[in-house]
Order: sequence, then structure tokens, then C-alpha cells
Amino acid sequence: MTTATGRTAGRRAGTRSVPQQPATHQPAAPTQPPGAQPLDVTVVLPCFNEREHVLAEVERISAAMQDSGYEWELLAVDDASTDGTRQVLQEAELRFPRLRVLALPRNGGSGTARRIGTQQARGEVVVWTDADLTYPNQRIPELVALLDKDPNVDQVVGARTSEQGSHKLLRVPAKWLIRKVAERLAGEQIPDLNSGLRAFRREVSLPYLRLLPPGFSCVTTITMAFLHNQHHVHYIPIEYAKRAGQSKFHFLKDAYRYILQVLRMVMYFNPLKVLMPPALLLIGIGAAKVGYDLIANPFRIATNTILLLMTGLIVGSMALLADLIVRSRAE
Repeated sequence: MTTATGRTAGRRAGTRSVPQQPATHQPAAPTQPPGAQPLDVTVVLPCFNEREHVLAEVERISAAMQDSGYEWELLAVDDASTDGTRQVLQEAELRFPRLRVLALPRNGGSGTARRIGTQQARGEVVVWTDADLTYPNQRIPELVALLDKDPNVDQVVGARTSEQGSHKLLRVPAKWLIRKVAERLAGEQIPDLNSGLRAFRREVSLPYLRLLPPGFSCVTTITMAFLHNQHHVHYIPIEYAKRAGQSKFHFLKDAYRYILQVLRMVMYFNPLKVLMPPALLLIGIGAAKVGYDLIANPFRIATNTILLLMTGLIVGSMALLADLIVRSRAE
């Protein structure tokens, strides 16, 4: 069996280079804690008001990783919980030597907790998961092993085979729409765009952490960032359980965030691919309408014809301008 040191060396040799970002557009890459020894894996566990079941999740993750053969740590990021979650985690540190607790001074959201956890991670591979007992965290070593086995894979995502969340009437169609937009942008099928269980190479992720929004859509963003920059993402089917405790999903607020997420994906990753087709369609319809208007009345063009043409030109101009901004940032 390959030793943990051998795995680490293999991953260093196999990790592909990351596109360089200009210093004027990207802050300096975050470093690991001073004096910390590098590890194989860091499991980042964001926690917000999960007092009743966070200990069960810590036990499950620890048991799975203990038998994996990897050098690992469990980094629990408490997002300013108000129910005593931090105290439970700090007491658990005495029982679990691989557990490290990072307490944030104010609530920043799931994305903020994951970003800071990834920045502070000591592992060459970072695993994201949730503390609500929904994901099969006993399978974390399986995700890491896929990265270990194939140096061309930069991220492994657990693709859920069922939807157990609340507010299904909103979540299911909203997620379907976002996934279809993302597939259009990425040019490939995405079985699960916003799964909370994933493993990826920390070095590859660093340039993209600045893109992460504070909320749950951070998982969508990290998927799209990898795909857009030609990093291979692999998916494995996983089971998904009903969450323990109270859902953090808010109908109106998260519906608004879903809409913003679609707009953000379009405008940041490939605006020309999404906005230009409807712009050309509007211009084409407007041009055909001009011909019809001139035949019907050579001296009059209808107002709606002008509106069609102007709308198409405006959308097309926005697409070109947004594409120029995206390309300038990438360079």
C-alpha cells in the first residue's frame, strides 16, 4: 500500500499548473498557518447553529478518515453560531486530536466559511461537506482516492441522486434552470451543480476563492470556475438524506439569490455565449419587421420594430462589453 508520504509526493508531481492571475486583479494567495506541517487532506466543515448533531458528524468523519491511511485534519469553521455550537466543537477538540476549530467573529455565510477554511487548510486536497447529516461523509476517502488515482482530475463532486430539501416547489425548478444555464456555459453535462460534498486540489482552487459569494451558491461558483478554466471535474453518485435540525433555506431571500446566481454565472464566465444569441434573434426579427413595414407602408416604420432593433443592439452591446471585461480579467 502506498504510504501517505508517497501520496503527497505523487499529488505534487501530478497537479497541473494553474492559470496565473495579474497582481492588480487578484490579492496574494492565502497561505497555510505559519509553521504548520502540510497534510494530505483537510476536511472543511462549516457550522452554523448545528449544536444538536455536529458532534455526530465529527465522529462520522473522523472514523472514516482514521481508516483511510491519509494524513488529515478536520477543520470545523463555526460561523458565529448562537446556539452553543462553538462550545461543543471546542470540547470535542480534547477528544479528537485531528479536529481544529476556527471561530469566525461574525456570521458571513456558508461561502465565507468555506473560503476561509480553504485558505487556512493544511491539506493538499480540500474536502467540503455539511454538518447537517445529509451527505454520506463516510465516503469522503473515496472522493480523495479518485484525486489520488488520477492527476488529471482536479475536483470530485458527489452528485446527489435525490432531492430531500425543503421548499421543493421553488428549489427543484430553480436548480434545474441554474444547471441548464451552467451546462450551456460549460458546454458539458453537469449532474449536480450545487452539491455540498466535493474534494478538490487546494493549489488549483486558490485563484478562484475570491469569486466565492458568501451564501450557498459558493459550491456552484467553484464548479463553474474549475470547468471554465479547463480543470477536469469528476462526478460520482451519492445518496442524500433529509437534513437534521432546521433548514437554513429562506424562500424569498434564496429565490433572490438564485436569480442573482444565474446572472452572475452568465456575466462572469461566458456572457457572449448566452447573451449574443437572443441579441441576434431580436435584431433578425427586427430586420424582418422593417422589410414588412416598408412593404406595407414605404414611409413608416412601426414603433415596435424600432424597439426590437434597439433592444437587440443593446443586449448585443452588453454581451460584447461583458465579454471584453471577462477576457481582460482572465489575462
